[in-house]
Parts: sequence; C-alpha cells; structure tokens
Amino acid sequence: MSQQGLVLGYNGVHPFAKVNLKKGNRASVQELLRTLLDPLEPFFSPAKARVRCPGATAVRFDQTASEVEGICRPLWGLACLLGGDGEYHGTKWWVDGLRAGTDPESPEFWGFPRDNDQRMVEMCPLGFALAVAPVFWESFSEKDRTNMENWLGNSVNEKNMPNTNWLWFRVFANLGLKKNGGKFSQDRLDSDIRHLDTFYRGGGWSNDGPEGIHQMDYYSSSFAIHFLQLLYAKLAGDEDPERAAEFKSRAQQCALDLAHYYDSEGRSIPFGRSVGYRFAMVSFWGALAYADVELPAPLTWGMVKGIVMRHLRYWQTQNDMWSPAGTLTIGYSYPNMYMAENYNSPGSPYWACLAFICLAVPETHPFWTSAEEDHWPSLPPVKSLAQPGHIMSNLGGHCMLLSSGQACSYPMKGTHAKYGCFAYSSSFGYSVPPGLFSLEQYALASQLGFSDDGGEYWKTRRLSTYAAIEERDSTSVLVSRWSPFSDVSVRTILVPPQTETPNWHLRVHRIEVASSGLADRKILTADGAFAIHNENSVDGRYLGLYDVSTGEGTQPLVIGNYDTLTPAGWSPGDKGSFAVCRDAGAVGIRAIETSPTRQANLVNADPNSNLIHSRTVIPTLHSSLKPGETAWYVTAVYARPAGPTVAVESFLDGWESVPKLPAWLEKEIADDKA
Repeated sequence: MSQQGLVLGYNGVHPFAKVNLKKGNRASVQELLRTLLDPLEPFFSPAKARVRCPGATAVRFDQTASEVEGICRPLWGLACLLGGDGEYHGTKWWVDGLRAGTDPESPEFWGFPRDNDQRMVEMCPLGFALAVAPVFWESFSEKDRTNMENWLGNSVNEKNMPNTNWLWFRVFANLGLKKNGGKFSQDRLDSDIRHLDTFYRGGGWSNDGPEGIHQMDYYSSSFAIHFLQLLYAKLAGDEDPERAAEFKSRAQQCALDLAHYYDSEGRSIPFGRSVGYRFAMVSFWGALAYADVELPAPLTWGMVKGIVMRHLRYWQTQNDMWSPAGTLTIGYSYPNMYMAENYNSPGSPYWACLAFICLAVPETHPFWTSAEEDHWPSLPPVKSLAQPGHIMSNLGGHCMLLSSGQACSYPMKGTHAKYGCFAYSSSFGYSVPPGLFSLEQYALASQLGFSDDGGEYWKTRRLSTYAAIEERDSTSVLVSRWSPFSDVSVRTILVPPQTETPNWHLRVHRIEVASSGLADRKILTADGAFAIHNENSVDGRYLGLYDVSTGEGTQPLVIGNYDTLTPAGWSPGDKGSFAVCRDAGAVGIRAIETSPTRQANLVNADPNSNLIHSRTVIPTLHSSLKPGETAWYVTAVYARPAGPTVAVESFLDGWESVPKLPAWLEKEIADDKA
C-alpha cells in the first residue's frame, strides 16, 4: 500500500471483507491480517516509533502512550505472522519503530514508564514479539539491545502495577528479554505469576483481580489471563513444566464453559468491558492450538477451528467498523464513543490482533488440517457456569447468558449495562446510556430501572448484595438481591429458556418499598427486553405498526421520542409489546404475574446506544409503586433472531406460546403473600 493509504468512500468495502476465508487455510488468514496492518502505514511517525491512528479523542493517559498503543498492539498480529514463518512487507516499520521508541536519545523516545503507566500494557505484545519473531532482536545493535533491556525490563520491574491482569504484561516483558539472552528479572517474573495465581477461583477460571472482586469477562479468557497463561506454557514450558501443565489443565476445564459464548453464526456474546477489541474474543481458541493443549471431549480441533473461522467471517460482514482511512474505530459494529472506556485510544482496538495467534500455529497442526465443525450439536443447550455466575443458553436461535453478581471494581462508564444486565445475547448485543435523562437516553435493554423523580433519572442493578445459582424443582435459576434506592429492595430470579418455549426466558422480581414519611412518593419501574434494530426494510425509516404483509413493525406503535410515558402508546402488560425487523428478528415482553397491573410500550432508544445497531427500540413494561408496597413482577422476555435458515414469517411463531408460571414460583409467591 502506498503512503497515501486506503480511502473508503461512499459504499466503500474494506479489503478485510474481500478476503476469501471459505477454505479455512492459514494463507487466507495471513492475508486477512495484512489488510489490518496495511492501512496503518500513513499514520507512522517519521522515525516509525509511534502510530497516530485517525481520531483525536483523548484517554486517561498521555498522548505519547496512546501512540505507543498504536504501534505495539498490531504487534500481536505481526509477531504471530512472522513467528509462523509468514511474511509482511512492512516489517521494517516496526523494527525501526521499536529501535527509535526505546532510545532515550531519539526525538521519538516513548519515555520510561511511571507507576501504573499505560506503557506497561504495551510491553506485553512487545515482549511476545521479541520471544517469537527473531527478526526484531537480530536487527538490533548492541546499543539497541541495551536500550530495549532498560526500557522493557529495568524500568518496569520495580514499578507499581494495578492488581489485575496487568501483572501478566510484566511477565511477558521479562520473558521476551529472557528468550533472547537479554537482561531480565527471574525473581520478578516468578513473583508476578505467584501473585496472579491468587486470582484463580477453580474450574479453570481466574478472576480479574483479588478477593472481593467478581469480574470474569473476556479478560479472564481471551483478552488476557487464559490467553497469556497458554502463551507462557508454550514459551516457558521446557523450563517451567509444572506451571505449564497447570495452565493447560485450567484451559481444558474452562474450554467446556467458554464454548457456550459462541453461536453457530460466528458471533460471540458481548459482555463486560473492552468489547471494542472485537475479534480478540476468540483468541483463547487459537492459543489452545498454539500451546498444544489436548482438547477435552467432546471438543475437536474441527470445532475449535470452526469457532475461530466463523467468528472472523462474521466480522468481515461488519462494514461500518472502519474509519474512512481503513483503520479500526473505537466501537463494536460501528464507531461508538458511548460504549468506550476511558482507556480506549484510537489505537486501542488493535488488541483485536490477539485473534491471529492461530497464525503462529504450524500448518501441520490439526487446527489447520481439520475440516470446520459446529460445536453446538455436542454441547448441552443450557448450562450453569458456577465461577462466572452465568447460566448459558443456546435455545431460540442465539447464544444467551443470564448474569448476576458481576461488577467492575470501579464504576466505569456504562458499567451497569456492561455487567448488570439480566441477559446478554450474541444476536442483539447490550445497550449503553448515551445520556442521563429519560428512558430513551438510559436505553434500559435487559434491565429493570427505577425512578423516583417522574422519569428523569433512573437507577438499575449495578452491585448485588447476594448472587448465586440456586435450584428450583431441578431447574437452575440465578438469584440476586440488590437495591436501587436505600428504601427499595429487589430480589430477582432469572429462569433460562425451556425446550418447550425456547424463545422465552423469565425474570422474576420481588420488589419491596419501605414505608416512609413521604406518603406521596411514587416510584416508577421500567423492565426492558432486548433492544432490536429500528429500521424497516423498505425505506430505512423507523418501524411502523406491525404489518403482517411485510412481516415487520411494532405492537403497539412507537409513539416517538421522549414521550415514553405517554399513555397513547401503551397496551395491557399481559398483551405485551414486540418489535420485528426483517434483518434482526423479533423481540418482545409480557407481564405474566397472576394479576398484572403493568402496561407495555416501546422505548425509542437514543441513537448509538446499542453495540450492534445504531438505531434501536426496546419493548418495555411499566408500573409504579408506593411506600409500604410489595410487588411480584413476572416478566417473560421473547427473542427470535434472524438467521440464514429462519423464515421472516416465522419470527413471531413463538409469541403466543407464553411460558406458564412454574409451580415452584406460584408457591413461592403464595407463601410470601400469606
């Protein structure tokens, strides 16, 4: 590619989308990676030490560290390509850049890291690149190597680091130097791994932090901990066989859980923070092959390959995730700053290059020689995962997880949506609030919201005082206790889909409002279904009233913006509300408590709140409570995604097959009211 770079104009298609991955061979995935690296060329600094990706957005760290991200994160892919005997015409850009960036005499010197410095994160791909791609170290002079030792090792080994997955980054900084005979600290490497082992919780799962934090998202699997454990097992296994064996054993156990996060269409379930790293969500599976892990039954290498290849092909269809210059943007299916974390710089999305660990796997490995298989026929359609506190489902046409009890250690932007939703779907994605007034801005998809000011501000579940998987008549359910206000307590029971009603799951809420001196206090409630694409297939306008002839629309009609609480748009709660879009499927919600007093409508969510579709609508149930009142809400949530084998006219086939109240639930409600 010329220094001018790629320009995507009106209806432009990125080269990433044009690579033929149908054969599933390593050469095609190598080519896919090159289409990610090529557009970066115009954004290298003169000495190549920094990459300033398009977008002038600021992050919580300095601009130089942001540009260090820009050059180091693509190293995940480039190092895997080179480590697997592949070639790239721009390798010298990185060789020169690493030389200049670590040279204190260079005008483009990166600067030595301070305590808790973002530069420490980027040491991880740099250390890995040194370990697996000899071209870097071999291209350095003695002075260059000394500079690298000082920057990558000496400068970081005595610095404070966050008590999280970050500690793995220092492990790999030392490991990269060690593999090349450079100066490193074995004591620091060992002590960091010993501390990281305190995050282990059992069943193959590690927490992203110490006791008192329950956060097991993609950082526990593909973004950091499991992924790096497997890379360590491969690179240091000969010298540290006991640890390598333990890390492989954990991966074997965890693989049977993690397989439930990926559907047959190639989509993974967006959950938690940093989902803007996109296809990095499948890096765990390539790392299994890289570390020569023996797969646990019933998994096969054809299944593992299928998870990775289908996932990459899915992202090839997401044509809106690119900048006009062809670089990855901050966002998910399209550029979206509302869902971004405060550490997402324009170069951050290139952590996605972890997915290309499969390129470091030899062509003779069964990962590459096996034919792709779908893993789902061999797995149970519903499974409880004790450590993350999830109940997984692959009924109804999508992968879904029910979740309770997880939370980030600090209240990051949109954290209640990233961890506190009741359900997360591979098809519909979660929604984040683009504003702080009204339901339209809060976009409460798969959340129960409370307002005590007439509907301006809303509180949802973020922290739970109790969360556990419990049994009800041989059915696993997820129970949590939480309080949106000091005088309002909620106990929520999440019931997974059943084979008889595969498109429905239940959310049971027992809500108690304490008596208070404010007799006229009124608390509004809003219980949201999944968000769905709000565009019709004829002219792209918002969905109108449901039309049987076109097979799309809403029931009742979406009234408009910022009038969610207008009675004209309501229907009885037991009749519910639904929305159908030809390219997305159908979602809906119904109140099925014995005496429903709630009403249903559709919230026209503010644009860019949902990860997958920029315009969405959310079927929602509404009610209000007064001091001293206790209420049981039983909410049935409908979801039937579109798919290549799903006829449009079948989207609402299950809508009238509403699940009945389980006998155990009827008894629990009756006993409570007695």
